[in-house]
Amino acid sequence: MAKTIFITGASSGIGKATAILFANHGWNVAATMRNPQNETELAQYPSIKVYALDVTQPESVSQAVEQALADWQQIDVLLNNAGYGLAGPLETASEEKIMDQFNTNVFGVMRTIRALLPNFREAGGGTIINVTSIGGLVGLPFNSIYHATKFGLDGLSESLNYELRPFGIRVKIVAPGGVITDFATRSLKRTVDGPSVYDASLEKVFAAFGKNSANYSTAEQIAEVIYRAATDDTDQIRYVAGQDAQATYGAWKSMSNEDFFAMINQRFGLSE
Repeated sequence: MAKTIFITGASSGIGKATAILFANHGWNVAATMRNPQNETELAQYPSIKVYALDVTQPESVSQAVEQALADWQQIDVLLNNAGYGLAGPLETASEEKIMDQFNTNVFGVMRTIRALLPNFREAGGGTIINVTSIGGLVGLPFNSIYHATKFGLDGLSESLNYELRPFGIRVKIVAPGGVITDFATRSLKRTVDGPSVYDASLEKVFAAFGKNSANYSTAEQIAEVIYRAATDDTDQIRYVAGQDAQATYGAWKSMSNEDFFAMINQRFGLSE
């Protein structure tokens, strides 16, 4: 019997690439997104069904899970992929933007997990994969709110892994670095809409991020890591995905905090 994966944020990027990869490996896929009426590519796959889901709305989460379970009877893997970045100075972020970031990146993940836990417990097991980021392990300039959500999601995942093991449920973390998707356009929002006292530093930081884009992974490469996490049948909890992420995380672990911070300041032009 084919297994089923439930994916949030499947309209583009990593989510869509993962849906296609799993379908090509014989899985059933519940691909969820805010506007399924706009999706045409995934509908071409017989084993993929598309559902409306806005992770910021509790009723939407409940409805999507109920519909997917009605169609597939059982879900074996939950992939929490929906999310976006909020970049810029903390000082210039509105209360609304801060709350929206947490509502999507953290509370939305909690909602889908809570909605699917009864299914996993009744089935005697399952796997929850949370897409965090290298930004859930290492802090970089002018991403403080985004980092707060991803660090939070990393901690949530670690604790849940202990909590759910008695039920045969594994929790795993896939932490990508830069990805060649529309994350930096459609999925990236700014905390500041006009001039600010941070403009000189911001210009240097965003220029440095742009220079690093040559080392980014494709969505398909990250999907391969997600597939491995879902199928390797190991207790490995964290998968740092992408050469840039592995290099950054390796430096963080091997260097003193002071040396690492000095390196980041220099890389982003903030030590001048």
